[in-house]
Amino acid sequence: MKKLVLIVAILIGVISCKNESKLGTKNNQNNSKKANFSIVIHGGAGYIKKENTSAEKEATYRAKLEEAIRVGYTILKNGGSSLDAVEKTLNVLEDSPLFNAGRGAVFTYSGENEHDASIMDGKTLNAGASAGTKVVKNPINLARAVMEKSPHVMLSQNGAEEFAKEQGLEIVDPSYFSEKGKSNYSDRTKTSEKNKTASFYNTEINDSKFGTVGCAALDINGNLAAGTSTGGMTNKRWGRIGDSPIIGAGTYANNNTCAVSSTGWGEYFIRGMVAYDISALMEYKNLTLKEASKKVIQDKLPKIGDGAGVGGIIAIDKNGNMVMEFNTPGMFRATMSDSGDIYIGMYND
Repeated sequence: MKKLVLIVAILIGVISCKNESKLGTKNNQNNSKKANFSIVIHGGAGYIKKENTSAEKEATYRAKLEEAIRVGYTILKNGGSSLDAVEKTLNVLEDSPLFNAGRGAVFTYSGENEHDASIMDGKTLNAGASAGTKVVKNPINLARAVMEKSPHVMLSQNGAEEFAKEQGLEIVDPSYFSEKGKSNYSDRTKTSEKNKTASFYNTEINDSKFGTVGCAALDINGNLAAGTSTGGMTNKRWGRIGDSPIIGAGTYANNNTCAVSSTGWGEYFIRGMVAYDISALMEYKNLTLKEASKKVIQDKLPKIGDGAGVGGIIAIDKNGNMVMEFNTPGMFRATMSDSGDIYIGMYND
C-alpha cells in the first residue's frame, strides 16, 4: 500500500512539472502534438517597460488583451472559423482607445485619423485590405469585405469608404476617433518637423509604441488566418501607408506554413517583406516557426535601415505552435489554445 501511494505521489509530481513547463514557455509555445485550435494576438510593440508603467495602467491593458483573446477563443472552441476569430478579436481591440487602431488611432500631421487594415485566409490565400479610411468604424471588417465581396485585394481612401457604405458597414463621424489624444497631437507634430531623423526611441515622435493590433488563429479544420489593423504612424503625411495593409509585410497566412501579423516601423517591414519572409523560410528552408521568426526579427530586420528595423510579430503554424518575437523593450501580447491556458505579456520577460 505504501509503495502504491509513493508511485501516485511521484506521478503527480511529474505531471505538475510538465504543466509548469508548458505554462512557462512564454514567447515560444511549442506543442508536442497538434493543437485542435490556437489563437495569438498583439497590441503593438515598442518602448514598453515595467518601470515606466503604473500598476493601474498595466492592469487595464492586461484586462483588454484578455477580453479580446477570449472572444476569439470562444469562437474557435465552438467550431468557428479562424477568419471569424481573427475579425471579432480585432474588433474588441479596435473599439478600445488603448491601442493605435480604430478608436485609439493616432493623429496625422493635419490632425486627422487614417486607418489601414488587412486580413488573409491561409486556406485559399485570399486576402483583403483597406488603407487611408477616415470614417469606417472597424477597418478589419472592411478588409474582410474587400476580400469576400470585391474582385480586388486592396481599396484605399474615398473608394474604400464608398465600398464600405455599399456593404453596410458601420460608418461614424470622424470625431469618434478624435476623443483620445487630440489635445497634444499638435505639439508632437511641431516636434516631428524638427526631428526628422529622430530614432524610434524618441517617444515624442513615435508615441512610445507601435500600437498596431493583430491576430493569428488556427481553427479545428486546420485553417490558418491572420489580420492586422492600425492607425499608422503618428504625424504621418501625404497619405502615407505602412506595412499593416500590405499582404506579405504586415499580414500573411498560408495553411502549409503559418499565419503572421506584424507590428513595428512599417517602412522597414515593407522593405523586408517580414510576414512572408517567415513563411518562405519555413517552406523553402524547412525552418521551424520559432527559427524563422527569430532569424527575421532578430537578425534580418535590424539590418534594414542601419538598425531602424524595429518591431515584432505574432505567428502560429499549422500545428498550433505560437511565437511572439520582438526586438523592442516590450510588446502587448496574449495566447490561448485548446487547453484553455492563457498567457498575457507586455514586457521583454
